[in-house]
Amino acid sequence: MNARALIAEDEALLAQALRAELAAAWPQLEVVAEVGDGQAAVAQALALQPEVLFFDIRMPGLGGLEAAADIAEAWPADRPFPALVFVTAYDQYALQAFEAQAVDYLLKPVQSHRLARTVARVQQRLAQRSPAQGMDAVLGQLRALLDPKPQPALPGAPAQAPLRVLQVGVGTQIRMVPLDQVVCLEAADKYVRVLTPGHEYLLRTPLRELLPQLDAAQFWQVHRGTVVRADAIESAQRDAAGRLQLRLRGRSEPFGVSRLYAHLFRAM
Repeated sequence: MNARALIAEDEALLAQALRAELAAAWPQLEVVAEVGDGQAAVAQALALQPEVLFFDIRMPGLGGLEAAADIAEAWPADRPFPALVFVTAYDQYALQAFEAQAVDYLLKPVQSHRLARTVARVQQRLAQRSPAQGMDAVLGQLRALLDPKPQPALPGAPAQAPLRVLQVGVGTQIRMVPLDQVVCLEAADKYVRVLTPGHEYLLRTPLRELLPQLDAAQFWQVHRGTVVRADAIESAQRDAAGRLQLRLRGRSEPFGVSRLYAHLFRAM
């Protein structure tokens, strides 16, 4: 089967080794580009639209999962999404997550027999894929892999209650902001913007660390860097490009919903 592939790997020797192994395992596969960081992976994938992506999980700036999510956000709706293969150093929890979501992965260093199994699976997937089904499946897989899960409690320890108050810095003071006043949390570099009706604060906790402490029924993730309080959503409507925009009570600016989380508003 003929196909084209993009390799995203920040270690040049490992990228070369994977390319050589692929040449032996799948001679008809053309590697159209080889990049060393997540941003370049997104740009090249959207420009070249290959059929297969081999993405290292950990890359400078943007990891493989985040790069795949950005590609899915901008991928043409009329084209099948590429088959995803993640390349990773051994991590028991990451491998369990990949297997639970039926995502192909390769362990470093890549072994010939394991690559042969992955190639067979990818070829079968390419032969059966369709644009709509492929995108729906990929979005579901990426959501499950990107959503942080709360750490399991130690045996005998009480279950941790969802966070109720945020401690934010205001000048030299620490202010307590109840979460029932917060309408949106937005990632901003190393901070999180805490938005209430009429006020904005900065929190020195990455959004990814904050998410597992929130009540998932109350706070909905609508973008990789945006979480909104569900009962603060005033309206949701599609713009001229078909993308969802939210209006929140007490805020004048719109908040975009990424393709990854558009299923929350499927009835629209």
